[in-house]
Amino acid sequence: MKANILVLVAVFSVSGAFAQSFPVKNNNFDNNWKFHLGGAQRAEQPEFDDSGWKTANLPHDWSIEDLPDRQAGLPAGQAGLPGTQSPFDRDAISQVSGGFTTGGTGWYRKTFMIPDSMKSKIATLLFDGVYMNAECWLNGHYLGSHPYGYTSFHYEVGKFLKYGDNNLLAVKVINEGENSRWYSGSGIYRHVWLTFDEQVHIPIWGIQVTSHAATGKSADLEVKTEVFNASGKRSEIKLITRIKDRKNEQVTYVESIKMLDAGEVTGFVQKLNLADPELWTLEDPALYTVVSEVHLENIVSDQEETHFGIRNVTFSSNGGFSLNGKQLKLKGACFHHDNGPLGAKAFDRAEERKVELLKASGYNAIRCSHNPPSPAFLDACDRLGMLVIDEAFDMWADAKNPNDYHLYFHNWWQKDVESMILRDFNHPSVIMWSIGNEIPNRHTPEVVEVAKKMRDFVRATDPSRAVTAAVNDLKPDKDPYFAVLDVAGYNYAAGGDHLRPGVYVEDHVRVPERIMMGTESYPLEAFQSWMDVLDHPWVIGDFVWTGFDYIGEASIGWRGYWQEQSFFPWNLAFCGDIDICGWKRPQSHYRDVLWKTDQLSVFVTPPEPSFALNPNRQSWSKWHWYDAVADWNWKGYENKSLEVVVYSSCERVELFLNGKSLGIKNTNRETRFMAAWQVPYMAGELKAIGYRGRKVINTSVLQTAQQPVLLGLKPDRTTIRANGQDLCYVTVELNDAGGIRNPRAENLVKFEIDGPGTIIGVGNANPVSLESYTLPQRKAWQGRCLVVVRAGKEPGKIVLKAVSEGLQEAVAEIEVK
Repeated sequence: MKANILVLVAVFSVSGAFAQSFPVKNNNFDNNWKFHLGGAQRAEQPEFDDSGWKTANLPHDWSIEDLPDRQAGLPAGQAGLPGTQSPFDRDAISQVSGGFTTGGTGWYRKTFMIPDSMKSKIATLLFDGVYMNAECWLNGHYLGSHPYGYTSFHYEVGKFLKYGDNNLLAVKVINEGENSRWYSGSGIYRHVWLTFDEQVHIPIWGIQVTSHAATGKSADLEVKTEVFNASGKRSEIKLITRIKDRKNEQVTYVESIKMLDAGEVTGFVQKLNLADPELWTLEDPALYTVVSEVHLENIVSDQEETHFGIRNVTFSSNGGFSLNGKQLKLKGACFHHDNGPLGAKAFDRAEERKVELLKASGYNAIRCSHNPPSPAFLDACDRLGMLVIDEAFDMWADAKNPNDYHLYFHNWWQKDVESMILRDFNHPSVIMWSIGNEIPNRHTPEVVEVAKKMRDFVRATDPSRAVTAAVNDLKPDKDPYFAVLDVAGYNYAAGGDHLRPGVYVEDHVRVPERIMMGTESYPLEAFQSWMDVLDHPWVIGDFVWTGFDYIGEASIGWRGYWQEQSFFPWNLAFCGDIDICGWKRPQSHYRDVLWKTDQLSVFVTPPEPSFALNPNRQSWSKWHWYDAVADWNWKGYENKSLEVVVYSSCERVELFLNGKSLGIKNTNRETRFMAAWQVPYMAGELKAIGYRGRKVINTSVLQTAQQPVLLGLKPDRTTIRANGQDLCYVTVELNDAGGIRNPRAENLVKFEIDGPGTIIGVGNANPVSLESYTLPQRKAWQGRCLVVVRAGKEPGKIVLKAVSEGLQEAVAEIEVK
C-alpha cells in the first residue's frame, strides 16, 4: 500500500453522501458502507434504494454474524441454538469444512463525493481482499470481476467518477457452494483504499528493493521503480531515491533522469551502496525506508515511502537455512487466515496480535496456508521479526471442492501469483514463495509441467527468493515434482526408528542435494518432527498444523477423519497450539520444552474424556493432542488415581501434592521431555519443581479452586489509537475469593460498554459452543472468556463492565488516544 504522506485538501458533504476527507494520495475506504445479504437486482445502479440496508464498516465478514431466527423449537443439535442467535447451522453448505457456517451472496454499496479539485488526478480503487468472486461497479459502470478471495486487486476509476457530486461504488460478493476446505469467511474482509496520483506517478506496487552481498559492513541495494507518464506529452522525468534508517535519517541517495513518451511506463534501476547497515534479524528487525520522489519540471509529481529490510538468506542441503550467515532452524506454524471470534476480518491489530503470540511461544516462522495473507499481517512480521512462507494456492486445475479455485486457475493463476509477489516483494519477512499445497495428481507429467511454468514465472517476477510447495503422500513418484522446487516441502514426514530410518533419511540417501522442510506436521508427532529437524542438516525446519486454532475442519483435532455431518455442533478445528482466543493449549506448553530451556508445566489426564470419542477415527489422523487439562478440581474422585503429566526441559522434575514429595524423575530426550505420575486425588496444591543440578529453576502449580465469586478483566493493552480500527482484547476470568480461576466455571457473562468504542467480538474457545460471536455476552469455558473492543475515532475513555449472576462485577478502563 502506498504511504500516506501528503496533507488533507478538502472535506465535502452533500445530502445522500457521507462526509469524506481526501488526501492527495491514499484514503482508507472502510467506513459507511451499506450491506445486504441476498439478491438485490440492479443494486449496481446509483438510483437503487438501499435505505433499508444495514450500515457496515470494513473489514466485514457476514459468515461470522448471527443467522436470523430460524427453525426455533427443533431439538438441540438439529440446527443452531433453537430460538436464539448463532452463526452455525447443521445444514450449512459448508458443513464440517466451513465449521457449519453460511456463505451466500452479499451486496455492498458506498456513496461518496470527490471534490472538483481532484479532477486532474489518477484515481485508483484498491481492494486488499474480498472472499470471493467480487464484481465491482462505479456509478453503474462495470469495473471488472476478481474470483480469488485472497489476492489484492485494483482498478483505475477516474473516468467513471463524478466530481462535486455523489458517486456510488457497488460490490457484489458471491461465496456460493462448496469452495473451501476451511472457514473462508464472506465479504470485503480486508481494507479498501482510494488513491489519487498526479499524471506522472509511481503505479501501485511499482517499487522493488533488493539487497545483495549484505553483511554488517556493507550492502549493495538495487531499487527498481516504475514511473507512468499519463500526461499527454513527452517529458523529462527525474527520480530521486533516498534511503532513511530507522531514526528517519538519510543514509544515502541517488538520482536518475529519463525521457518518457506520453502514455509510457518505464522502469528506473538504481544501485546504491550502504556502509555499516543494520541487518534485519529476528532479534532486531531493523527496517529502512525508501523515499522515492518523481520530479517533473522541477516540481515533485509523486512521492512514495516503502519500508524494507536488509538481510541475507541462503539454503543448502549441507548447511541448511541461514539468515545473515547464521544457521537457523525454522520453528514454524501453519495457520489459516481467520481471527477467531472476529471471523475473517483482517483488522491490523488482530493480525499483529497473532504474530506477537506466536513469537512469544517460540515460533520464528509462519507458513501462510494456503493463500497470501493480508498486507497488515506481513507488516507485523516485518516489525516483529518473523519469517514467512507466502503461499499462493491450495489447488490448481484439479478440484478439491466442486466450486473452488480450479474453475478459474487457467485464466487467473498468473494474475494472482503476480499480485502476491508484486504486493509482498519488499517484505523482508518473506523468505520463500510457495506455489501450492498438496496439489492433486502432482506425480503426473502434466502437473509437473504446470509446476515448472509456475516456478519459472515466479523466478522471472522475483529471482531473489526460493520457490517451494507442500507435498503429501511422500513417495519416490514425487521426485520429478520435487525437482522443480528450490526447497522441498514435506507434509507429515516424521517417523522412523531403528528398523526404518524414515522418509527424510531415505530421500536424502536417494537425492542428497535436496533441501527439505516439514511444511506440515501432526501435533501428536511434535517430538519426532523436531528431532528430525535437529538431527538432519538438510531438514531446515518444521511447521506444525497448526500454530493457531481456527474455525472449520471442525474437530480435526479430536474426532479426526473421516469427517461427517454428525460432528455438529463441533465448529472449531481444535488442533492449534494456541486457541482462537489467543490462549496457549497444552500442546503449546509441550512445544515450549522442545524449543526452550528450563520450561515446566503440569497437566492432568481427565478420568473421563473431555468430549465424546470417535471410535472410527483413522489411525493416520493425528491432528489431536493428548487429553490434558490444567485442572486440579476433581470432586467425587477423592483418593482415586489420576494421571499427572509434566512437560519439562529441566534436567529433573519433582512433583508435590500438598507439600508432600511424590518423587523425582528425569526429563530429557530419552523421556521425550515428559514425566508422569499416578496421583490419588486430594484437593489442594499440585506443584512441579524443575531442577538443574540441585538448583530450582522453574515451578508450575495447579491449585483447587473454590466456587467463583468475582470476575477479573485483563485487557491486553490499556491504551489504543482513536483511528476506528484499533482493538483491545480483554480476557475475562471467573475467580474464587482467593483470585484463583475456576476451570470448571461456565457462567454466562454479559458486557456493557461506554465511551468511544464498541464490542465487535466475544469468544471462549469452546469447540462445540454454538453461541453468538457478536452479541455482548458469552458463557465462560474453562473459567474464562474473551471480549474484543474496537476503538472509535474520537479520543476518550472506554469503560467496559462485565456482569454475571451471583458474581462480583468487574470494570476495565481503556484510553483511546
